[in-house]
Amino acid sequence: MIDLLVVGGGPAGLATAIRAAGAGLRAVVAEPRPAPVDKACGEGLMPSAVGALDELGVRVSGHPLRGIRYLDATTGRGATAEFRGGPGLGVRRTALHTALAERAAELAVPVLPVQVREFQQGRFTVTAAGLTCRHLVAADGLHSPVRRALGLHRPPGPAAPPARYGLRRHYRLAPWSDLVEVHWSPQAEAYVTPLAPDLVGVALLTADRAPYQEQLARFPVLAGRLAGAAACTPVRGAGPLRQRVRARVHGRVLLVGDAAGYLDALTGEGVSVALASAQALVRCVAAGRPADYERAWRRASRSYRLLTGSLLWARQQPLLAQRIVPAAVRLPGLFRAGVNLLA
Repeated sequence: MIDLLVVGGGPAGLATAIRAAGAGLRAVVAEPRPAPVDKACGEGLMPSAVGALDELGVRVSGHPLRGIRYLDATTGRGATAEFRGGPGLGVRRTALHTALAERAAELAVPVLPVQVREFQQGRFTVTAAGLTCRHLVAADGLHSPVRRALGLHRPPGPAAPPARYGLRRHYRLAPWSDLVEVHWSPQAEAYVTPLAPDLVGVALLTADRAPYQEQLARFPVLAGRLAGAAACTPVRGAGPLRQRVRARVHGRVLLVGDAAGYLDALTGEGVSVALASAQALVRCVAAGRPADYERAWRRASRSYRLLTGSLLWARQQPLLAQRIVPAAVRLPGLFRAGVNLLA
């Protein structure tokens, strides 16, 4: 019998299946989209994510990242925090997906081109798409249909801050830094990630629904860097980013990755948290204690939720938002400590 039927073949789903295979569990992935699957993503992997991929036996090439730099969008003044535990990696999302899919294939993990629309839970099994499994893993993304079908989605309350969205495109030019640059404007942040000797990714995070080029113009220093460079991919978007979830475990269904809940992409920790929670999920299932996964997920995501939540709250306070970069400049030790806690 299938131990884990993983709904969704993105990084979280494939990492869960690879972990399961390593733990002696039989995993099957349900993913109707052909590989590689792209997504609006900053594409910078923290050192913890690089280490987790290495543990999984996933080999992916990219541009080494020395650290993170926060910059004022207008003046270009900023602060730098280098990673203490080894480099991060700038990786195209499609390259990351290809590497994970290849590793899953090496381990003989079936990836079936089926879409799970309905499922039925029993006392000992779950049935979906004509398959019977011991546990179903929802790795079906930010707007997880499985999560919604279970009633685990929590809609935003009346006092919720404005929804935020991510937009990304790539430019054909040589990276000017080996750092992830985060440019701060009053309305948005721009993430610049070196990905290859001739490729840079630029992702915008904002609550404004204006077009990409209009928003990019709000970052004059960055816009100057990109002047004359050819945009080589279309704009890809995602959001609303914040997704509140009542629980990560519901009977024999477990949620992982973005489906398990998401705050914001401010700290670039989405893939790291997904890989860590995949490991926690498989550990709990292999031990015969799937209910323990809720607590394990909270442990695995604690630093991300604390730091991202705090930074997001400050970002939404007009007086505090304009002081984030100056504070990083004045308190470089604190800035480095925060970055390396996440890294």
